[in-house]
Amino acid sequence: MVIALVLSGGTGSRLGADIPKQYLRVQGRPVLLYCMETLHKSPVIDAVQIVAAQEWQEEIGSWLEAYGLAEKFRGFSLPGENRQLSIFHGLTDIRQYAEEDDLVLIHDAARPLLSQKLIADCAEAIRGHDGVLPVLPMKDTVYYSKDGRQITSLLDRQAVFAGQAPELFRLETYYQANERLLPEKILRINGSTEPAVLAGMQIAMVPGDERNFKITTPADLERFRQIVENEA
Repeated sequence: MVIALVLSGGTGSRLGADIPKQYLRVQGRPVLLYCMETLHKSPVIDAVQIVAAQEWQEEIGSWLEAYGLAEKFRGFSLPGENRQLSIFHGLTDIRQYAEEDDLVLIHDAARPLLSQKLIADCAEAIRGHDGVLPVLPMKDTVYYSKDGRQITSLLDRQAVFAGQAPELFRLETYYQANERLLPEKILRINGSTEPAVLAGMQIAMVPGDERNFKITTPADLERFRQIVENEA
């Protein structure tokens, strides 16, 4: 079984909106529902767990029912102090109904343009590996600076990649990788694949998708609006 863990607990403070970005409406639908629809239609995904603040859970549930997206939904998890702790909360809840050999696909609610192809590519690539990370190549020259004020060295951009979501992991192995970081180290984790790398898990890479960007700024939101309007 493949369980999608959708992270929808962020406050979206950098966007400057009155409500979290994943609940803003674009073409009449909350941003969250765009990736939820993709997950619902995916033959790869068997179940969906959503990390969301308590005050939004009832409304999210009503949206899922109204748009016919509740069939695969299994439950809510509460957000943690940071993104990775939110993931750990979700993993803990998923383990209550999942099997040890199940897989978990981690995705951000604020990445609404998730594609069926990317989900399928991850599912295919995990064979013989512990996890899969979609990546994008670096287009610009990449430099390293120790102090943030002057250049220390030049990095080989052909060996440097930008990670995306969704990330697919073997559930039990990934859970244990995160559990080992409790209680303090997990608060310093920035990317979902970081605990897996620290634990020595074998992570395959697949080509990412430029459209699969995360809505973080007003410009990102406007870009998404334009894409949806052009494809309506």
